[in-house]
Amino acid sequence: MKLTGSMLIGANDIVGMTKEIKAINPATGEFLEPAYLGGTKAQVEQACELARTAFHSYRETSLEQRASFLEQIAEQIMALGDDLITRASLESGLPKGRIEGERGRTVGQLRLFASVVRAGRWIDARIDHAQPDRKPMPRSDIRLRYIPLGPVAVFGASNFPLAFSVAGGDTASALAAGAPVIVKGHSAHPGTSEMVGRAVRAAVVECGLHEGVFSLIFGTGRDVGQALVSHPSIKAVGFTGSRAGGLALMKTAAARPEPIPVYAEMSSINPVFLMPGALKADAEKIAQGFVASLLMGAGQFCTNPGLAIGVDSPELDAFIKAAEAAVVVSPTATMLTPGIHKAYETGLNQLVLNPDITVLARGKDSDAPNQCQSALLCTSAEAFLKDSHGLGVEVFGSSSLIIKCTTAQQMLAITEALEGQLTATLQMAPDQDEDLVLSLIAALELKVGRILANGYPTGVEVCDAMVHGGPFPATSDSRSTSVGTAAIYRFLRPVSYQDIPDVFLPAALQNANPFAIPRLENA
Repeated sequence: MKLTGSMLIGANDIVGMTKEIKAINPATGEFLEPAYLGGTKAQVEQACELARTAFHSYRETSLEQRASFLEQIAEQIMALGDDLITRASLESGLPKGRIEGERGRTVGQLRLFASVVRAGRWIDARIDHAQPDRKPMPRSDIRLRYIPLGPVAVFGASNFPLAFSVAGGDTASALAAGAPVIVKGHSAHPGTSEMVGRAVRAAVVECGLHEGVFSLIFGTGRDVGQALVSHPSIKAVGFTGSRAGGLALMKTAAARPEPIPVYAEMSSINPVFLMPGALKADAEKIAQGFVASLLMGAGQFCTNPGLAIGVDSPELDAFIKAAEAAVVVSPTATMLTPGIHKAYETGLNQLVLNPDITVLARGKDSDAPNQCQSALLCTSAEAFLKDSHGLGVEVFGSSSLIIKCTTAQQMLAITEALEGQLTATLQMAPDQDEDLVLSLIAALELKVGRILANGYPTGVEVCDAMVHGGPFPATSDSRSTSVGTAAIYRFLRPVSYQDIPDVFLPAALQNANPFAIPRLENA
């Protein structure tokens, strides 16, 4: 596919009029053609007006129409072939195997949401039939269904150029809910964004939908993003990125005449708790798995294990020794962008300069551009508890801090001091660590969205039971998830219909149940 440098506003290719965006190959530092000009407020207005108009017809598409649309997007993405893999790899520095896996996840979650749409459970249809003879007061006929909020603004993520970007999880779940989507493509991979955007637009045409169901715009700085979030046609926002970026969008959304929800995934260090029994059983194996998780993708995962917590003991020393050995021989890895690399170096240096922190090991160094040199650090529980916000900050990359506790009780104190997290992992021996594990799970339920046992947090399964969210600042709304089929509920709201004649009811609530969906009746 020949890239044009255009934004895709409905059915039209539009060239922006503001600051130029060029992707950079982070492995070489070279700029990649073509250039993309950022959009203007007028172009944002155009996309939003198209989405508003499209909403009226798209939200009432049949379940089969909408499911087929999602499947058609998946087919169009696959039809891009190796050109997509090559461009995404060039723009991100990620190996082609990783991009191929991410493409599989992207089309897989589109197809999963298609099955969700067809099943219709997300409508949550509820019917309480009238009871005219009920005493002392009769009951009306009351029925409920969930409907989409309205057009959604989605912000592409830097670390997943496919799975969390133009046709990623936020877009898939919003489209599944019946909401048109306007994507602000990430400036790190505009070519990839254009290719996938064209695939989505081709699916819109193939399925005979209104052109405003999907648009793709670009923009540097915050002007385009702020214009999107503040536009009255936008009714919800999906965002994955920095805490500063998420907070800025939340502030704009809250200040609108009509405030709207921002579902922002922002910051997490994903603590790993090393139970005494588990370390006694195999400290070296646990350390090797921990470092493998830490190094994966240069640590550029929102679920990267940035904290390890254990009770000071010979077994913890064995874990540390094995982890040090694994880190020291680890090669550097290309980071996604020069900006991410600079932020990693800055954040790591702030920790290294802290007098309460000891540097245990650094990975191999390299003269190549934008390379992540891994780091393993250590501190005491007392120091962490004294400055949990300073020492518990996310460093986006292959860096982790080990906390040595003097007692198991301190592990619980550290849990209480943690900010909200996406995940927490318990390395445990169930027959030896039972009491401590029970106490930690009770505390962690209030701190994280996902608790793991004897695994590592990197790797998020796209399935019905997954929660990829957590209390602030992991996300802006702990009641939601950005991964898994429950993500559809972010973009829905309930409506009740009282004593509405059957002929005027939406299909999901009509007596004949034409969608053949499960419904809760007179429970």
